[in-house]
Amino acid sequence: MQIFEDFCLYLSKITTINKNYIVLFLSTIFVFIIFRIIKLIGKKFIKSQTSGRREYIFNQTYQILLNILEVLILLSIWDSYIKNLMTLISVISAAMTISLRELIINFFSGLYIRIKKPFKVEDRIQVGDIRGDVMNISSLNFEVLEISTKEDNGQSTGIVVTFPNSVVFNNPVKNINKGFKYVWNELKINIKIDADLVKNKKELYKIVNSIEIIKNIPRKMEKQISDINTTNRVYFNKYEPIIYTKIVGNHIELSLRYLMHPKKARYVESVIWNKIYLAYKSKKIDLYIEK
Repeated sequence: MQIFEDFCLYLSKITTINKNYIVLFLSTIFVFIIFRIIKLIGKKFIKSQTSGRREYIFNQTYQILLNILEVLILLSIWDSYIKNLMTLISVISAAMTISLRELIINFFSGLYIRIKKPFKVEDRIQVGDIRGDVMNISSLNFEVLEISTKEDNGQSTGIVVTFPNSVVFNNPVKNINKGFKYVWNELKINIKIDADLVKNKKELYKIVNSIEIIKNIPRKMEKQISDINTTNRVYFNKYEPIIYTKIVGNHIELSLRYLMHPKKARYVESVIWNKIYLAYKSKKIDLYIEK
């Protein structure tokens, strides 16, 4: 420590800069360097012990904890200068003040997201008109891999959208995966007005229940809702696929309702429609084709 003090005194004599400022500057640089080394070592260690999603989660948690510790140490070093620094900040232009305000709000909003978990990495969310899968959550913002909203169950557009963390307080955030993995989807199938309703419904039930992705979901969904009910009141009267009937003009509209994973929605719809088409060609379903 004495060597460091002597070195700072020596630099002060050479540069004519106050010794206290040199100590402050060198101490800050030293803290930055030490923490960069610790972060690098920790990152390599985590990579050697885990992989995939676990590696990402451990690395993110490790980085956040080190960032908090680094800030606390820097605050202790700058403690005697904070008052003067705040006085300086108070006379900075309004634009800079607003920028700092947003930075602080985003930082604490990031802590809120980490603690309360309105969403997490890999969740499918919607903010305003933008829907997508959460890729990353940092101290100031989060990134979403956008999906198309031209259809109900869009696929990835390949565009990454970055939101400031404060958006969770300024806008409603829809979380499609919150609590449980599966959501309800409906397909509208029109059949002829004079068709055998029982026969057509029976064939549609046969189709939807033959799809492996759908078959085991009701049991899983019922268990998940049972677990969620310890903290949230959520319930469904029915978990199995169901078909609702409605007469519309000169045809019958059948609404096929079933549970699915939101990220597999388009694929599941395609499989169902392929099977319906084959059933129509073999005269098992009397589709109404509007001319």
